[in-house]
Amino acid sequence: MAIEVRHISKTFGGFTALRDVSLEVRDGELLALLGPSGSGKTTLLRIIAGLESADPRPESAVLFEGQDVTRQDAGQRRVGFVFQHYALFRNMTVFENIAFGLRVRPRALRSSEPEIRRRVMELLELIHLQELAGRYPSQLSGGQRQRVALARALAIQPKVLLLDEPFGALDAKVRQGLRRWLRKLHDEVHVTSLFVTHDQDEALEVADRVVVTNQGRIEQVGTPEEVFHHPASEFVMDFMGHVNLFHGRIESGKAVFGPLVLHHNGSSASEGRSARLFVRPYDLDIAHHHNGKPSLRARVVRIQSAGPQVKVELESETGEPVSVETSHAQFGELRVSSGDQVFVSLRDARIFTEDYSI
Repeated sequence: MAIEVRHISKTFGGFTALRDVSLEVRDGELLALLGPSGSGKTTLLRIIAGLESADPRPESAVLFEGQDVTRQDAGQRRVGFVFQHYALFRNMTVFENIAFGLRVRPRALRSSEPEIRRRVMELLELIHLQELAGRYPSQLSGGQRQRVALARALAIQPKVLLLDEPFGALDAKVRQGLRRWLRKLHDEVHVTSLFVTHDQDEALEVADRVVVTNQGRIEQVGTPEEVFHHPASEFVMDFMGHVNLFHGRIESGKAVFGPLVLHHNGSSASEGRSARLFVRPYDLDIAHHHNGKPSLRARVVRIQSAGPQVKVELESETGEPVSVETSHAQFGELRVSSGDQVFVSLRDARIFTEDYSI
């Protein structure tokens, strides 16, 4: 089921949640709507579901498989919706929760009781909770409850599956396991799915494509690799993981950031404009001596070696904090300690000005 939204805007009083948003979701795709709180991602999801209406504009539309469903309610659109806090019926067993959507269908569309039982047992097997069919939500863990919520949404065989921060209420370890499970589940059922998250790792790990939202607009749409390694804007670069930020200017065709002087491919119109240098911690190298590359002097402030990478916090000669991440093997060869004076050089970075980025 392909989905298309055209020129969607939404205001709540004086707050603009969406600003002329257009988006296409491919058939069978698992798409992540990623952004900070208040960026419009949940509002967009609810408009696609039919739980909210967009501001009335002649050019606005929501289409399912090319059919305009803008004026259809949620029931007519046949979407499955999974909320952050499960929304399970506490007085119903796991089995009855999953069967609920099948039992409340109009009589003419309702399946027979044996067919309902067969469908529920199939879903229980899919979510690996067959042995818990007779339990109540209060007897389940958070991860198990969310799996039941997903099965309940899938029971009605929705055209589209929509998930709003589905793992937000769970602890980190449970979330990590459910990410892998959701990806596997999607590959098995192959229903077009959109999920809202503010967790960059979650979006990058699970989604086929990622939509990065900010202040009611779409900043970038692309594969996880595209949005992470080729960010289209300063916001995307900053939002997609930790970065070091340096402020400078374009002078004589060069990007100057204090002691760092870098080549700049921008237009002549950039001359004299302010510039921002973004570099991820793992794209920085530490050395005891100048290695001939553009570099800055820094003092080692703190070393954190617990974890898969060694994190080194430094203070540059201009007083700016600098974060570097390196492997344990590389750090062992460096032999640096807190208080050491070192040189920090760049392997990769992005420069943004008002009119250009490299």
